[in-house]
Amino acid sequence: MNAETGISGAMAQRTPDERLAGIIKLAIMAVGGQGGGVLTSWIESLARSQGYACQATSVAGVAQRTGATIYYIEMAPKEAGQPEPVFSLAPASGDVDILIAAEMMEAGRAIMRGFVTPDRTTLIASTHRALAVSEKMVPGDGIANAEEVRAAAEIAAARVIMADMEQAAVQKGSVISASLFGALAGSGTLPFERAAFEDAIRASGKGVEASLRAFAAGYEAAQNPEGDSAPAPQPSGTKSVGVKGPKSALKKWENLVARVNALPAPVAEMAMPGLRKVVNFQDVEYGAAYLAKIESILAKDSAEKGHDLTREAAKYVANAMAYDDIIRVADLKTRARRFDRIRAEMGAGDDQVLQLTEFMHPRAEEIAGMLPARMGARIEADAKWMARLDRWFNKGRRMRTDSLRAFAMLYVLGGLKGWRLKTHRHTIEMAHLESWLETALSHLPERYGMAVEIIRCRRLIKGYSDTHARGLSKFDRVLEGAALVASRDDGPDWVARLREAALQDEDGKALDGALKTIRSFA
Repeated sequence: MNAETGISGAMAQRTPDERLAGIIKLAIMAVGGQGGGVLTSWIESLARSQGYACQATSVAGVAQRTGATIYYIEMAPKEAGQPEPVFSLAPASGDVDILIAAEMMEAGRAIMRGFVTPDRTTLIASTHRALAVSEKMVPGDGIANAEEVRAAAEIAAARVIMADMEQAAVQKGSVISASLFGALAGSGTLPFERAAFEDAIRASGKGVEASLRAFAAGYEAAQNPEGDSAPAPQPSGTKSVGVKGPKSALKKWENLVARVNALPAPVAEMAMPGLRKVVNFQDVEYGAAYLAKIESILAKDSAEKGHDLTREAAKYVANAMAYDDIIRVADLKTRARRFDRIRAEMGAGDDQVLQLTEFMHPRAEEIAGMLPARMGARIEADAKWMARLDRWFNKGRRMRTDSLRAFAMLYVLGGLKGWRLKTHRHTIEMAHLESWLETALSHLPERYGMAVEIIRCRRLIKGYSDTHARGLSKFDRVLEGAALVASRDDGPDWVARLREAALQDEDGKALDGALKTIRSFA
């Protein structure tokens, strides 16, 4: 009898608390700078103002867009005479009612972790992209497919609300946390009136009017989700861009534009952006040198082939001539429109001070590249001197470009365009450019396809510092493989495969495999 009583007592203790069914569980996935903490505080304030017990926790990710912070909120109605429920500290797979993702890939990560389930979860996500470091590091196009995430969300969630909450907030002069809060209100998943949400924003006392405008935009997006389905307008590419400068330079520019217009239409379509790029990089004389190279290649090209060779060269020669060096990096970091863009993105008013910190990490190679051609070559060939340069300069530096000293330093560096053409780095880049073009054109006219594919291989070289060095190494290896299959009828196909393999991963494992395959039969 006593044993039975004990068993009955134990079973009674395991009876689920009916109040558990009333707990609302909400998770937010956001990265640094997206206001996840502000959004969490608004939701917590909202719940408490409506007589709910509430608990909010967070699990921090890693900065610099390599990991998300997970904010977790549980809330339940308070009952008179009853103690507050004991809330969980973190979300569990299959046990989340509302999932808010501040970026498209965060929605994908939430789905992968099981936080989004078809029996209960409402998924509210912003469709904009904030690229992860892992996406930027891929040699080719490493951007994850947002449409795949959208398709997965339609399957995984009980209800999906997606819109560009970032754009909605920026247009109203606020940040994404406000528009996501509005979308949460518009979704109707919380048992609170819209006015209560707005009061939570007012209670914060910071940026209230702008936040309320963004809140309204998010609310409307949640109420009318079909409004986000319309495709975004695409740039036509034909818009004329105004050019400013001295009359003498403008006259030279007009002459260059006339030369572009005289090219075959498929070539001119690519040569015009290329010309703008190299002139912006250096000057109109440099643009004339660019067009001279394109016209030289055109003279060897075939109209029967649609001038494919020259069209591809117009793109990649421009990229090769507008390489990233210290001068270019400094120039880009001190341009007025960059500061205007950052102020607009941050929502900084004219009466607010914006503090901007730049991270500079030059290698010894970049420093040697800034020296006169002969001196730079001698120093780069001297291991002791390179070690000294590395010891002196290869260390992370944080420079506040809102301060006069740091801005002036970068501004002076960015203004050294006249010196650039005398540097060791420029000599290296031009020698590499000529060697690449010579290799490609050597296949004409018999192996036209091979020439085109070698021109396209320039895609592998991009970026600055270590990124540029890795791309250059892969480029050289692909051209070594191209030489092995140059005489084969399917040689162009193999070069294309090598190039795509090189773009697949940073370490070059796919390229190693492709080269091994070629060596097995070449």
